Amino acid sequence: MATEELFRADSYLKECSATVVRADARGIVLDRTVFYPTGGGQPGDSGTLVLADGTSIAIADAIKGDGNDVVHVPAPGQSLPAPGTVVTAKIDWERRYKHMRMHSALHLLCAVVTGDVTGGQIGADKSRLDFNVPGEALDKDHINRELARLIGEDKPVAPRWIDDAELASRPELVRTMSVKPPSGQGRVRLLDIEGVDLQPCGGTHVARTSEIGAIEVAKIENKGRQNRRVNLRFAE
Repeated sequence: MATEELFRADSYLKECSATVVRADARGIVLDRTVFYPTGGGQPGDSGTLVLADGTSIAIADAIKGDGNDVVHVPAPGQSLPAPGTVVTAKIDWERRYKHMRMHSALHLLCAVVTGDVTGGQIGADKSRLDFNVPGEALDKDHINRELARLIGEDKPVAPRWIDDAELASRPELVRTMSVKPPSGQGRVRLLDIEGVDLQPCGGTHVARTSEIGAIEVAKIENKGRQNRRVNLRFAE
């Protein structure tokens, strides 16, 4: 039985009731979860699993397991719950919300910078995307102005789904060269920033661009003949 990934439908869920399916040396698998597992450049969530008696298990990370399982990795020294134990899964919301804001900001960056994405990493305080931009120098001030404009326009941000056949017929939707969207499951999840950006993404995001807040380009690095790394950070 695959873990029901509640964050796919609602990124704002902070906790949920769940039942332990199994627990072993790798970690704890629940029947459902609000914990996002590491993937697509976005770190896995941390938080706690709270038992009925009020004791808690600190979760240091969440990763993908076998099939569609989400494995909750306990911090060192934590006891493992028995299968069938009912817990309340609670994420570190402050950290997750920063990941959501940053991830959405990187999608805006994709709309501002023309070029395929060759890599990236999301963090709670700073993030980056690498772009294949042959023969072009990127203008830091221009990127900052455009990001501020798109954030200020308060665009709606929402997931939607298309089937594998439509994705195959629209290769322009895939901007990331380093990570290919999953196919073969019948449908693919897209992240749609209205009128700005549309591409496959399974991560967690804010509902409107204004939630991203003040963000800026920290620096632009040359990482090869035509590879440019754009580093973002929160400006507040």
